[in-house]
Amino acid sequence: MDQLDASIVELLGKRVELSRKIGRTKQKARMRVHDPQREKEVISRVVKLASEHGLREEDLRETYDKIISMSRNVQEKEEKVAFLGPRGTFCEQASRSYFRNSAVSFIEHPTIADVFRAVNVSEADYGVTPVENSTEGSVNMALDLLLTSDLKVCGEIEERIRHNLITRPETKWQNVRTVISHPQALAQCRKFLEQNLPQAKTKEVSSTSAAVNMAKRLGNVAAIGTELAAKICGMDVVARGIEDNPKNFTRFFVLGREDAEPTGDDKTSTIFSVRHVPGALFDALQAFAKRKLNLTKIESRPTRRVPWEYVFYCDFEGHRNDEKCQAALKDLESKCIFLKVLGSYPKAR
Repeated sequence: MDQLDASIVELLGKRVELSRKIGRTKQKARMRVHDPQREKEVISRVVKLASEHGLREEDLRETYDKIISMSRNVQEKEEKVAFLGPRGTFCEQASRSYFRNSAVSFIEHPTIADVFRAVNVSEADYGVTPVENSTEGSVNMALDLLLTSDLKVCGEIEERIRHNLITRPETKWQNVRTVISHPQALAQCRKFLEQNLPQAKTKEVSSTSAAVNMAKRLGNVAAIGTELAAKICGMDVVARGIEDNPKNFTRFFVLGREDAEPTGDDKTSTIFSVRHVPGALFDALQAFAKRKLNLTKIESRPTRRVPWEYVFYCDFEGHRNDEKCQAALKDLESKCIFLKVLGSYPKAR
């Protein structure tokens, strides 16, 4: 067993040294070190080998998460990621999930505009902001800032909104008299509260993380929040997944100063406007239809310059460097009075 352990450590040392050489090569070529798609492929390939060696897939996945993190730490300087705060919310949870194998420091910002500004002035290397919820719709502030910003969308995250009932370690379930959280979180857990805590009153606060912080100071109080917030505050999660709708997801954009390289499984986000004449939008969308490019989102937003003037936010499958996508974008541009490509990025998994 000692010999096996020594061999494992020796092989890990060789892997880290090879990672260090790869990092130097990437830096010379000015290539981005962080490549989440490549990391997913590595872990997926390794996990498939688990059964051949009598290992559990989840154990091997967790182990390789750590190995990749160790290898990446020698490749790059610590990067800064700005996210929409406060700490312990779904945005931080999504940020940590996306950059989990990276040497990263996470910096909270009070508004979406602050996240954009931090990346734009190089206070942060990346920014993470919500852009859409599967039940509540688009985050309009983020869409409006994408129209005016020079930043690129270089990644996306789809985070399941998983609410949890959180209390102080010594609080007993039957003694809970008040449940506090953000108004949306309370509304999304109404059935659970009615069935399990009918005696408890509800109280609205500014965020789920603020609720967990408040519950930490009060007796006989429970909060609805994230597991991350519970961990930060040293609280207990007494019930997981208490939301009424298990298919509630929020989509986040990862913002950078450059978009991502093609992976073969990408999406591209654009903004465009057309002339205010019959059939103009239909004609523009033919650029995608005749090349069989699948649209995953289209939404209109007012320009705020002229009353009743709109721009269209459109996502489609493919990378803007793909030949077919390049042809579609060129065709689209010829039919538009304005076109902006926000970026291409790997699809969320």
